Amino acid sequence: MTTATAVEFKEAVLPNGLTIQAEIVPGALTTASGFFFRTGARDEDPAVMGVSHFLEHMMFKGTETRTAEDVNREFDDLGANHNAFTTTEITAYYAHVPFDALDDSLDILADILRPSLRTEDFDEEKGVILEEIAMYDDQPFWVLFEQGLERYFGDHQLAHRVLGTKQTVADLRPEQMRTYFDRRYSADNSVLVASGRIDFDHLVARAEALCGHWPKGELGRTHQNTIFTPGELEVDLPDTQQRYIMLMAPSIGIENPAKYAVAQAFRALGDSEGSTFFWELVETGLAEEASMHLQSHDRCGEAIATLVCGSENAEEVEAIARKEMSRLAETVDEDALVRSRAKIATAAMLASERPMGRMTRLGSRWSYGLPYATLDDEIEKIGAVDLADIHAYLDAHPLDDLLAVRGGG
Repeated sequence: MTTATAVEFKEAVLPNGLTIQAEIVPGALTTASGFFFRTGARDEDPAVMGVSHFLEHMMFKGTETRTAEDVNREFDDLGANHNAFTTTEITAYYAHVPFDALDDSLDILADILRPSLRTEDFDEEKGVILEEIAMYDDQPFWVLFEQGLERYFGDHQLAHRVLGTKQTVADLRPEQMRTYFDRRYSADNSVLVASGRIDFDHLVARAEALCGHWPKGELGRTHQNTIFTPGELEVDLPDTQQRYIMLMAPSIGIENPAKYAVAQAFRALGDSEGSTFFWELVETGLAEEASMHLQSHDRCGEAIATLVCGSENAEEVEAIARKEMSRLAETVDEDALVRSRAKIATAAMLASERPMGRMTRLGSRWSYGLPYATLDDEIEKIGAVDLADIHAYLDAHPLDDLLAVRGGG
């Protein structure tokens, strides 16, 4: 299978280490661009947990040349779809605009990434972050998920909460944020990615003019070994009628090529429709939700089954899920692979139909140290998975020794 659109990939690196990557789509009417930083919650010291996400908010509070109102108004004047996100390992800032507005959007993005970090803005935004934490504390599965990861990872930095805790955010000081910014928001720890109708030489020149003065800094991250301990954890979810269950087991990192086999096997087991979980748990009325997915990180990952059901069905639902997980190698067959392969390939192609999807894919791959790959390369790897690949993965990572995290009901 080949994709129809002719796309050209180009890359350059500025003297200060900032990487620039672009997928040029000549006929596109829009262009998406973004700065991705290889930093997130796992790169924080425990005492400043949540600083990456807090800093993301602060980027939009103004610079030496723009107020917060200026930033929002100028993006709106361009008709931009702009935003930012923070994960355990990546922080990104992006804008999707008409192709002839790329220069203006880059000017705003590059400017906000050298923020003023004023103390009065910091104090005001701290209240916003604490409200956001309180809002998520009202979402049962989010509470279960955060505490489940803390039990799963223990002292590992992947146990860090992206939002931080009420205590770490309340205790955070502006000088700690500035220190983190100087360490992690360096030119050589970031990439400018773009996709759409682009003059690449002009893009590099604009990046040099806007970002050439950014300093070098701290690269990469510290990698700790993960130690998995199976068992059980009951999470307090007050005023919750349904039962929430997560079943977790060790898996592989995002750089591992076996991820293509894992994705297809888990989709066959726990897709939202047409999967084993769907027919055994959802279609029978035993569970409201039942899914299986791989959560991959830099050099490690988790296999996670998520189940939501009435408390009267909880034991039966968990027993069935455990049984189907343990015998996945026996039940996944060629027909299941055909279906899961088609769904995964279609999702990849749909994401790549828009510059925004291509830009996000470029930034994510760079952030994890993955080499550039075309969409056709990805489709080929998805299509090459066979049952032997799935059996090899399950032999190395059996789904029968689990951490069960439960709450509610």
